[in-house]
Amino acid sequence: MAKLILIRHGQSTWNAANRFSGWVDVPLSHLGRLEAIAAAKKIRNYRIDVCFTSLLVRAIETSAICLTECEKTCAGKSPVFKHNASDHHWHGWDNYEGDKSQEIPIFMCAKLDERYYGNLQGLNKAQTTEKFGEDMVHEWRRSFVKRPPGGESLEDTAKRTIPFFQNRIFPHIKDGDNVLVSAHGNSLRSIIMYIDNLSIEEIPNLELATSVPIVYDINEQGKVTSSVII
Repeated sequence: MAKLILIRHGQSTWNAANRFSGWVDVPLSHLGRLEAIAAAKKIRNYRIDVCFTSLLVRAIETSAICLTECEKTCAGKSPVFKHNASDHHWHGWDNYEGDKSQEIPIFMCAKLDERYYGNLQGLNKAQTTEKFGEDMVHEWRRSFVKRPPGGESLEDTAKRTIPFFQNRIFPHIKDGDNVLVSAHGNSLRSIIMYIDNLSIEEIPNLELATSVPIVYDINEQGKVTSSVII
């Protein structure tokens, strides 16, 4: 029975400032790093074989902390970030020799990036609520189909995250690997909607706290046999 561990990144500097982040690449705050360390301790008894993260640094930082702050999680293996060789920005100097069985690959992909908040990015959430009204902002943030101005709906986000889960993450689970996914509130909400077979009506009530791991037991047929928030 493979384990799938989903974790929203720790508090970012813009979370702390109550600003919409979206695709703006802001780092973890000091509290966010402490939250990630606490998460590492919570998952210390789970062996991690492979990790997936978005391209945004707050998720990348969280994955690195989770895999380096507890020796039991890595079982003596070294996490190694795997860059996309087809990315024209990547110089391709990361080839190396040695025993690759002694590493935990961390695959980074934009498919797991946070939902794009468009014209709201950088705005203070409280001030945006005062301007547009609580109901409208809640709908932009939590509904499945409503898009914020110039941005993505959760439905749009799901169209990239769910196929990525099916095609890249699930094959590892099927092979019996324990998988850690470090991503974002909305990219994970869409994946959880798929895994837990949630309805559109249930989505607005799905809240994910920063750096609180959710652990799924999943069999090779893809069926969830149990889940726990730790």
